[in-house]
Amino acid sequence: MNVPQSLKYTKEHEWVREDGGIVTVGITDHAQGELGDIIFVEFPEIGQEIERDEPFGTIEAVKTVADLFAPISGTVTEINEKLDDSPESVNQDPYGDGWMVKVSVSEADELDNLMSSDQYREMI
Repeated sequence: MNVPQSLKYTKEHEWVREDGGIVTVGITDHAQGELGDIIFVEFPEIGQEIERDEPFGTIEAVKTVADLFAPISGTVTEINEKLDDSPESVNQDPYGDGWMVKVSVSEADELDNLMSSDQYREMI
């Protein structure tokens, strides 16, 4: 199972890549494997405020629908519109082309509450 060292993780199986106050968010390889074939992703609106640990969208697989939980608080600056036509990218490349949203961080100290790759591996 792929758990990149350079990312941070949540107990709800989201990953976070921080770059200058903007974070990219997606679901982990473990999560996509558990969900199965992804067929639809519901995103928040660009400009929407999201709150840490609160649902900000949903992900639908052949056998289930799951909430996506915000790993940090902030404002949605970009959504991965490519997933509208190719939701299977989440299964094929969860840490690359399968990213979900980009968020401008409002509470930088919340990043300190996320798990390291080692901590996430222990949890799963």
